[in-house]
Amino acid sequence: MAMENKPYVIGLDLGGTNSVFGIVNAEGSVVTSTSIRTKGQNDLDVYMDSACAALAPMIEQVGGIQNIKGMGIGAPNGNYYTGNIELAPNLPWKGIVPFAKKFSDRLGIPVVLTNDANAAAIGEMTYGVAQGMKNFIMITLGTGVGSGIVVNSELVYGCDGFAGELGHVIVDTTPEARLCGCGRKGCLETYCSATGVARTAREFLAKRTDDTELRKIPLEEITSKDVSIAAEHGDQLARDVYKFTGELLGRSCANFTAFCSPEAYVFFGGLTKAGNLIMDPIKEAYDANVQNIFKGKAKMLISQMDDAQAAVVGAAALAWKI
Repeated sequence: MAMENKPYVIGLDLGGTNSVFGIVNAEGSVVTSTSIRTKGQNDLDVYMDSACAALAPMIEQVGGIQNIKGMGIGAPNGNYYTGNIELAPNLPWKGIVPFAKKFSDRLGIPVVLTNDANAAAIGEMTYGVAQGMKNFIMITLGTGVGSGIVVNSELVYGCDGFAGELGHVIVDTTPEARLCGCGRKGCLETYCSATGVARTAREFLAKRTDDTELRKIPLEEITSKDVSIAAEHGDQLARDVYKFTGELLGRSCANFTAFCSPEAYVFFGGLTKAGNLIMDPIKEAYDANVQNIFKGKAKMLISQMDDAQAAVVGAAALAWKI
């Protein structure tokens, strides 16, 4: 059956807490969506039952499964080559899970899967600020730091499907480098994620004596959102936290440029809401540290895609390529 007769794809953004499903049309609009809990769903078959039950009325709404070309899934530790989720620390299913095959068997349509940051990059390339770009790096700044690297219009997957983890490039080799969830010390993720920003704020508060509204919050309860609110109010310590974070990110991007010379860096996720407070130090540090031959070439962009929908739309965009 020709593609024009199948006007929809399904996207699934699989998170550690919730699974968000959307049916998406060729323009990238989510025509209908729903979500189910991921957390606590320890039995994969029970989870699949809930997922298919949630999808059934949505599929009906667009005229049945014959109108759906395929399904794309963005998942932590998702392997594009195998369709498996492999050793994901924040999901209820341990080991190697044949996730794409499970959905394909249940729904009777082709299913592809990739990791969540790669899905965001595909969404950005198909519908967002990276449209028409052949070389760019997507950096997602959320609970962790994710990345999707596009070179010559293709995502970089490496030999095993797991390439392109820029959040796990080591940026601090000192003895006091922060411990990362991956088991190593000094990863970019430990500094430039939302979690890292809160950690930096706590360190600054312990070291400094200046007056700041962040002192009103119990130290262990400070979140990146608190830092953002304080920074917006002109709080100097909070602004310095963003300056520190942005400088580290900008310097790291200057290094990343050396191996793939991207047209742009596209930043996505909660931390980008700080706007110029984080983007200005990123740009300054990038310009100060990038090799002369690359100066002035890469744009620093903030994704314009809606946070809630971008991951679903990106995952769905995978399915058009089936």
